[in-house]
Amino acid sequence: MVSRSEIQNALEQTQISLLAQRNEQGHWEGELSTSALSTANAIVALSCVDKKHHSDLIQKGIDWLQSNQNEDGGWGDTTKSFSNVSTTLLCWSALKKLSPSNPAIPEAEHWIIDYVGSLSPEQIAETVKARYGKDRTFSVPILMLCSICGTLGKNGWKRVLSLPFELAAFPREWFATMRLPVVSYALPALIAIGFARFTIAPPALINPLRWIRQAIWPRVSKLLTAIQPESGGFLEAAPLTGFVTMALASAGEKDHPVVKKGVEFLVNSIREDGSWPIDTNLATWATTLSVKALLTQQGTVPDLTLLPQHQRDQIRQWLLNQQYRVVHPFTNSPPGGWAWTDLSGGVPDADDTPGALLALKLLADKNEDCRSEAEAGIVWLLDLQNRDGGIPTFCRGWGALPFDRSSPDLTAHTLRAWSAWYDDCDPPIQHRIDQATRAAIAYLAKTQNSDGSWMPLWFGNQHRNRDEANPTYGTAMVTIALRESMYVSEPALLESGLRWLKENQNSDGGWGSGKGTPSTIEETALALRALPANKEHTDQVDQGLQWLIQKTEEGTKFPASPIGFYFAKLWYFEKIYPLVWTADALRHHAHVTATDPIEE
Repeated sequence: MVSRSEIQNALEQTQISLLAQRNEQGHWEGELSTSALSTANAIVALSCVDKKHHSDLIQKGIDWLQSNQNEDGGWGDTTKSFSNVSTTLLCWSALKKLSPSNPAIPEAEHWIIDYVGSLSPEQIAETVKARYGKDRTFSVPILMLCSICGTLGKNGWKRVLSLPFELAAFPREWFATMRLPVVSYALPALIAIGFARFTIAPPALINPLRWIRQAIWPRVSKLLTAIQPESGGFLEAAPLTGFVTMALASAGEKDHPVVKKGVEFLVNSIREDGSWPIDTNLATWATTLSVKALLTQQGTVPDLTLLPQHQRDQIRQWLLNQQYRVVHPFTNSPPGGWAWTDLSGGVPDADDTPGALLALKLLADKNEDCRSEAEAGIVWLLDLQNRDGGIPTFCRGWGALPFDRSSPDLTAHTLRAWSAWYDDCDPPIQHRIDQATRAAIAYLAKTQNSDGSWMPLWFGNQHRNRDEANPTYGTAMVTIALRESMYVSEPALLESGLRWLKENQNSDGGWGSGKGTPSTIEETALALRALPANKEHTDQVDQGLQWLIQKTEEGTKFPASPIGFYFAKLWYFEKIYPLVWTADALRHHAHVTATDPIEE
């Protein structure tokens, strides 16, 4: 058995490590993994605008790609990721265009031939289309970059699927009913790539779309300029910004203001080693995760000694400053939500908003300190709820494509925020929370798999070959929410979720994304946090704690695993994830109390 002193020692060391990660402003930024996909994208975009002027940055990117090619000849989204066809095609195409004699190219071609069947443009295009199906959010940008680099042949642009960029001119409220071929966050790509495809490979003269699109471009061009954030980075993401930049430059719009700001963003976001991450930072998300890990204590009041009052005040004010007070120009989202970052490219979403609300509840000296802001966040989430009872990421009613649908992990996180602030809300809002909570739990009942698990939207596991999903993350998030919910009207949901977690523990004591997949610090910590600290789960918890303490070298080492999904299912790892989730799990089991709701 793991002794209480062992758990406490590992917890204290983990907390020291986590507190040391704060920046000079007192909050957390984390550190996202570097990305081969982002790097290939960025150097192609810079070369399309001014290859000579950006030659040094382009060469650094080329060198990084060559140095970080996987042994099998392909590239993955991170330096710890398996090779995949999307990233490999982008890296291969970039090197073919910018470093045609690079020794990495033949090895990449062997990998592509093994996967695709040949290097023929037709087969490459069909492989990319088949991988993403109806969702053109990522398939069209990939084909565009390949076309720009010449790997789709002389008529490459004709293999780039057309995007109806003219639809961006319609009122944003109509988008949910128009069934756009890209997800809500990809509006800049819809506009820029759609325009490039139209300009380079236009419809026939007799096709009315030719004249409609030509006439509407000036209006849509102004819209694109208007929604570009101050930093120049759409969503603070190098891939999206790079795709938009290269599309406009290829269409003869090198002097477009969006191109100028996009280039500035790419130049400013390169790392010292010559690579680019998929996003600048997840500062808001990292901060709320850290606060919850340090201060949440099941069944008792928070231990506030880790963050003295002045530090809590500083973090609370910083978080309040990140709340959106105006309608967001990108998604037309109303005020009240939070994004993942403190930078101008963020967009309010339904994971960071409940995360901020839960953190504020822990940080407030008195709930009155931020009650009005909390109510605004609660209402923002209430207004976002879909008809199916679930919570989507950005926009209500955009259910055509997977990344715009309701998801169990976001719904669970929202349930926790509603429950935490319920007593502080006015009666009309409490009434709405009552109704919304019942609908959300009904949604969770419908989306629970027959084995008792739930699948999340924003996290995966590359070792789960059949679908790359992560039921450990999804099930942990939902079971934690059900334990904290005001309405435990569905005890069977909780019981079956906990049973799945117990049954899918690996023989080494840790958890992966299911029994037999390699154990990770992140997934083991999440499973432990979800399991109640009582006699019924003693064996599983003890084995899990032993594995976690040993793997982190008693709370001192935290190697990250690529379990995060970014936009378009791009893999990433974040160095703060193993830290925050280990701290949360150890804290949960180091402070067993008689008031744990499962023991009552």
